[in-house]
Amino acid sequence: MTTAFEAAELALLREDLAYHQARVLLLVTATAAERGHNRKLDGLTKLAKLDFLLRYPALATQVLDELDPNDPRLHLSEDEVRQPTDVEAPMTRYKYGPWDDRYYAIIGALVGRGLLRYARGRKGSVALVPTSEGRDLAGQLADASAWEVIAERSRAIAQASTGLTGNALKDLIYQRLSDLMDRPHRQVIR
Repeated sequence: MTTAFEAAELALLREDLAYHQARVLLLVTATAAERGHNRKLDGLTKLAKLDFLLRYPALATQVLDELDPNDPRLHLSEDEVRQPTDVEAPMTRYKYGPWDDRYYAIIGALVGRGLLRYARGRKGSVALVPTSEGRDLAGQLADASAWEVIAERSRAIAQASTGLTGNALKDLIYQRLSDLMDRPHRQVIR
C-alpha cells in the first residue's frame, strides 16, 4: 500500500526525468532477465514499443498474445480497462508508432550514471544491458511499494514479448491498435 507521502513523491517524479529513468531501468532490467531477449533490450524501437505497452497496460493485452488480461502482475484497475489510453505518462504518435522524445536524455543519463551500458544489437542497432549497479538499483526500486506495480508490469511485458523484435512489436501495435495509430505524427496518444 502506498502512503500519501509516497504517492505525492511519485507524482512529482512523474514530471521529472528521474521518474522516466527509473521506469526505463526497470523495463530494461526485466527484459534483459528474460532468456528470449538474449540478456539485453535490443534497439530503441523495441524500447519504445515495450515502454508503450508498459505505460498503456490495458492495451498490452491486446498486442501481446502471451499476456492474459487477468495476469495479476499487470495490476489493471477497472479505470485502466475502461479507459486504456488515460495514462499518467502519455506518448506521442511518431513515424514508427509510439515515441517519447525524452528517450535520448533518459538513456544517456542511465548510461552516464553507470546503470546501463551499450552493447551491440541486431543488424547494427544499439542494445541496452543493465550493469550490476543497475540491476541492484532496479531490485531496490522493485522492492519499494511506489514502484512495485511498474516492476511487476515490466516483468509481465518482458516475458510476454520474448522473441519479438522491435519491428515485430511495431507491426503488432499497428495491426491491433490501428485506430490509435491512425493519427497525425506528434499527436498525443489518448
